[in-house]
Amino acid sequence: MPAHRPILATIVALVALLLAACGSRAPLPAAEQPVVLAAPAALPAGAAGILDVGGRSVQVQVPPAYDASRPAPLLVVLHGLGSDAARVDASLGLRDEALARGVLYALPEGTQGPDGRRFWNASDACCGVDRAGVDDSAYLALVIRTLAATYAVDPERVAVVGYSNGGFMAYRTACDHADLVSVAVSLAGAMPADAADCRPSRPVSVVQAHGTDDRVIRAGGGVRDGHAYPAAAESAAAWARLDGCATTPSSTAHRGLDTAVPGAETTVSTWDRCSGGASVELWSIAGAGHAPTLGSEFATAVLDVVTEVR
Repeated sequence: MPAHRPILATIVALVALLLAACGSRAPLPAAEQPVVLAAPAALPAGAAGILDVGGRSVQVQVPPAYDASRPAPLLVVLHGLGSDAARVDASLGLRDEALARGVLYALPEGTQGPDGRRFWNASDACCGVDRAGVDDSAYLALVIRTLAATYAVDPERVAVVGYSNGGFMAYRTACDHADLVSVAVSLAGAMPADAADCRPSRPVSVVQAHGTDDRVIRAGGGVRDGHAYPAAAESAAAWARLDGCATTPSSTAHRGLDTAVPGAETTVSTWDRCSGGASVELWSIAGAGHAPTLGSEFATAVLDVVTEVR
């Protein structure tokens, strides 16, 4: 392991203490008592374990081909409201494809609320009502920095993929920490309604994936908890503007992402000529609801974006 890693780990630990001590925000609660890895010791290639970061557990799996002398992509996967890391891992089915491509794989847990349900404080629309004391944006930045201090991570291939509430949170993380995040994939999530709430410091490659028949977070936009959220197409177009892409999609294609819908049901719209080699895509999954039945083609398509070299 490079000599500078212990120094970085010490800095990360100090940052965690400062976040916990900040008087303007409530401390991040310890949601459970995880099996704690001896930080900052890295797991060996092919191993899986649980890392404690800021009092919350993060499942980590190292790909079999991991080599500390070659920085690897990092994929952080975020669950939905009331769900957890294990369930989003099973429903999105990204783990095997990520490990086969040499991608470090991480599953953090959201905060456990008074009702026992886990959440990400992503936006007014989803799901931050009466939870302003939780700063999940800062927390996920700490998760990424901790993993980058423990493993050899390629800073140009760090992806946050989220479902529903996690999809809203993937966008917030990219908006707030574009210096750390190069790819954001939102399945059944949405951008903030107010454009002023997203000012990324650099271009971020984005995928907005959404079922056309979603009745929970509607593809056409809507209102949740008294706050508006934009349509899926508007979320993608917002990133196209932020990334300096062409004003309209330049191409369309079709994929079969939902195994419960026959044929190549998903229309892929792509904006090109984006700054910094970024890309923006809208995946409209025809006939799918809030929880599409995702097959291996979904994992392949997501990992194509995650591992693309700009």
